[in-house]
Amino acid sequence: MRNTTKFAALLNAALMLTGIGNAQTNSPRATAAPNPQPHEVASAPQQTSAPDQDEAPHTAPIFWITSVEVLRSTHGPQLDVVRVRGLVPTEGWESVELVPITKGTSSDGILDLALIADAPSESTAPTSYPEVEAVFTIEPGHPFNGVRVHGAANRVVLKSMPGYAESAPAPKDCVTCTGKLFVPRGQTAPANRSQDSIVREEDLPRNLRVIRESDGIGSLDSDPNRITLLLNEKNEIVTAMWD
Repeated sequence: MRNTTKFAALLNAALMLTGIGNAQTNSPRATAAPNPQPHEVASAPQQTSAPDQDEAPHTAPIFWITSVEVLRSTHGPQLDVVRVRGLVPTEGWESVELVPITKGTSSDGILDLALIADAPSESTAPTSYPEVEAVFTIEPGHPFNGVRVHGAANRVVLKSMPGYAESAPAPKDCVTCTGKLFVPRGQTAPANRSQDSIVREEDLPRNLRVIRESDGIGSLDSDPNRITLLLNEKNEIVTAMWD
């Protein structure tokens, strides 16, 4: 039901641009909502049905890792603290944390971590990528000599500790994509179109879904790190939306 609701919101936004459909707003959340307190849970004993599973948070990797830094304590016992910064597609991502992927000792001596968060429950129009960060403490006496941190679309490796490493620039955020001509990968834009009136596929995130005029929906699956573009008969972008 959650996926159906999100994709329905995407289609409704496209219809609004043509004067069809009901107006809806989706205001991004600026701050994380506080966790319910125990007394708040106990105050609703009248609930007898099981909670809707669709309301559970959707945990996913954050979109783009921008930097990895390891700080080492100067006093014993020695601690290595991993600090990771990244970008999420839109506002509304909450509970950002680093979780280990490596089990035991890796063959290359690198500790693998993933930067994850709770994704928004609704489709969201593109915004400038908000920044997030999290830290992870490696216990004393660990066998690792480096850290590799994974996001949804990239990873950053720090091969020695302490130290610092950063990524290449993130793909275009598509804030200004609407109304522009979509140019598929490897194709040339028409000569009569200026550069600021086109959007090239190679400049966008790789996790991209393009729905052309002749295309069906395909499926109602959802991915908070995927951007969907809805095109008209001229291959112009009518709607851009993070799933």
